[in-house]
Amino acid sequence: MAEHLASIFGTEKDRVNCPFYFKIGACRHGDRCSRLHNRPTISPTLLLSNMYQRPDMITPGVDAQGQPIDPRKIQEHFEDFYEDIFEELSKFGEIESLNICDNLADHMIGNVYVQFREEDQAAAALQALQGRFYSGRPIIADFSPVTDFREATCRQYEENNCNRGGYCNFMHVKVIGRELRRKLFGRYRRYRGSRSRSRSASPRHKRDREFRDRDRDRDRDDHRDRNGRRPGRYDRESGGGRRKHGSPRRSRSPPLAREGSEERRARIEQWNREREEKVSFYFWGVMFLQLEL
Repeated sequence: MAEHLASIFGTEKDRVNCPFYFKIGACRHGDRCSRLHNRPTISPTLLLSNMYQRPDMITPGVDAQGQPIDPRKIQEHFEDFYEDIFEELSKFGEIESLNICDNLADHMIGNVYVQFREEDQAAAALQALQGRFYSGRPIIADFSPVTDFREATCRQYEENNCNRGGYCNFMHVKVIGRELRRKLFGRYRRYRGSRSRSRSASPRHKRDREFRDRDRDRDRDDHRDRNGRRPGRYDRESGGGRRKHGSPRRSRSPPLAREGSEERRARIEQWNREREEKVSFYFWGVMFLQLEL
């Protein structure tokens, strides 16, 4: 029973826990949902609810005055917000991913998901964000159960064929430009690379390498003879001297004759009998011990 409940946890078959809250950290029913919203007490992911205010909030592609907006201006406005949030939150630790929803539904519009490398970094960021404002609006932050964004994002949206549009129940993650991504997330790759190089070139590792080289030289010296020469491949096992030119070669033993098929078959049968005897002896020994107990 427990295995069955664990297998359906967070799925549509789970009649107790809300699958949408488990996958995307938000539910269109909110607190009125008939299923449980298990809010985590600790998580590497934070949810900043409805934080991003896109310039075409009322009608996509049109501003509040009804004038069309250049898509490049919308993307520039979004990337400025993205960089601003990233620079502020990166003060608390390394950011694994920063996703901002492009959905239009009330429970998902402008949601910002930031996933840190460690849970204590997310906890420090959450504590620092309490009571703060952004663009005159309070920041509503909380831990999110989302840790795998592959299960939370809409695959049809990534392929540009989602028929639900902005009111889809899965994340429509807005994408930033390649240059901005390289600028923000590339710092961690450079830091890791420099840290690995500095670790390999540290004095402690140099000292360990010197000790290993010294031990290897000592072992090589132990195998030298009294004249300081290393034994060659022509040295004899008895005297250790080199074979002189013209000395007779040591006769090799004649090669062993290959066994025939009948001999190999007899040997295999003998091995099988010996193995069966050992197994039967072990079995009866175990039975005798059980009877004694």
